[in-house]
Amino acid sequence: MLLLRSSQMLQTLERALRKDIPESIKVYGTIFHMNQGNPFKLEVLVDRWPDFKTVIVRPQVQDMTDDFDPYTNTYQVYSKDLQNCQEALKSSDVINWKQHLQIQGLQSGLNEVISNVAVEKSVQVKMTNRNLYLISETMNRYAPSQQNVDQSLAKTEKPKKDINTEIFKMSSLDIEHAALVNSLWSFGGNEKSLKFIQRCIRHFPSYCLLGPQGTPVSWDLMDQTGELRMAGTLPEYRGLGLISHIIYHQIQALDKLGYPMYSHIDKDNQPMQRMSQTMKQRCAPCHWQQWDCKPDGGSAPKESQSQGEAGSKAAGSS
Repeated sequence: MLLLRSSQMLQTLERALRKDIPESIKVYGTIFHMNQGNPFKLEVLVDRWPDFKTVIVRPQVQDMTDDFDPYTNTYQVYSKDLQNCQEALKSSDVINWKQHLQIQGLQSGLNEVISNVAVEKSVQVKMTNRNLYLISETMNRYAPSQQNVDQSLAKTEKPKKDINTEIFKMSSLDIEHAALVNSLWSFGGNEKSLKFIQRCIRHFPSYCLLGPQGTPVSWDLMDQTGELRMAGTLPEYRGLGLISHIIYHQIQALDKLGYPMYSHIDKDNQPMQRMSQTMKQRCAPCHWQQWDCKPDGGSAPKESQSQGEAGSKAAGSS
């Protein structure tokens, strides 16, 4: 695999990946943010250049120092040739299979590819499959040739239900709010996920509504791949439509900055699916997928189960 070192190469790759949205949007979104300053210090590998088949984004090797931190040890994958991709993933120069890590991708064939490699590498894999939702503004900006001619899908629909602006104030999250976000995130609930959330708050725009006490009662973040995720609402404030106002405000603000946006929603999370459809977000034909991989016999931080899953299903997209 070749490491793309120049900004010109990364810009060329960004333009090429745009043609394959939505299947490429996770890698595309990551490359976009790399070209905007690379706040997560990521690097890109391709099988060949410029006629690439497989793209793998990963942290710089010197940053993956904790073998038990899958939030840092995260890889994004997109491939036009899954057999080629499988050969690339086998290489120890590409992925350190001795670590607890995550792989993210949107192509259905990747599950078989990663399962095959995991067997060869003696790695335990837990796969998560959720619905992928595309933000209309992003699709109109970056993939106009794939758009439905129905102009009603051109923009995110503003929530019809108003909120009391005397009680709830739009704001952004501070680092000290990361613990609150972490407590309701279905993939979080541990110290390593807390550090990941802190990085996202530090480097990317975040949005929340402050309640009567001046503290966040509902929120949504962006991660290093351009995904809107970790949404949540405190139990006592659910059912008021707060999260829809946050997401609408977030989309309007980030679209002005030209950011690509998308999200994922648990297939059992009917309230969030209905909200996304009402806001004219588009359920993609491909799915959001994440593979949590750890070596046989390895230990790893436990996810928050009861509180995190309940918070996600009731009020969050991921």
